[in-house]
Amino acid sequence: MLITRSTRVIFCTVLCGLPALAFAHPGHDESGLMAGVAHPLTGIDHLLAMFAVGLWAAQQKGSARWMLPVAFVGCMLLGGLLGFDGFSVPYLENGIAASVLALGLLVAVAASPPMPVSILITGLAGLVHGIAHGIELPQMASPAWYAVGFVAATSALHATGYGLARWTPIGGAMLIRTVGLVSAGAGALLLAC
Repeated sequence: MLITRSTRVIFCTVLCGLPALAFAHPGHDESGLMAGVAHPLTGIDHLLAMFAVGLWAAQQKGSARWMLPVAFVGCMLLGGLLGFDGFSVPYLENGIAASVLALGLLVAVAASPPMPVSILITGLAGLVHGIAHGIELPQMASPAWYAVGFVAATSALHATGYGLARWTPIGGAMLIRTVGLVSAGAGALLLAC
């Protein structure tokens, strides 16, 4: 499938023109739980990466099917706790965009690296997403409820990706790989913007 130059320009313009959606920063409910739920669901970068983890997990065999989402969520929670304390890393948004690109590519090629490598990849992705979540804790919000919210939303996105990949009709593997390729393309555009 060829994507025309005008399609890429339009897509990049939309992503760059809507930073609140593209990078999940301002505009969430300040209640804690709802802000935590909203953060992964309203940021296209978080949404695509977390959905891709579910897709990728479904492409795996054995314990990798559950270990990849668990690694992501566990490291994301650790990153969130670090972010609550003000810890940050340079180029955090680039790291998040790179995770969207990498996870999308892994789905697109249905990669099955050794388990430690797979866990390292998903763990690092989860860590950078978690740091971003933690740094953006709304004022006056309960950190505990905020964490419950972003863990619940992330788990739901993983489950949705997993379910889509596992229960697509026969021949759906190409559709899942195409979704991964589109996600990787979005990650590349996020890096470029």
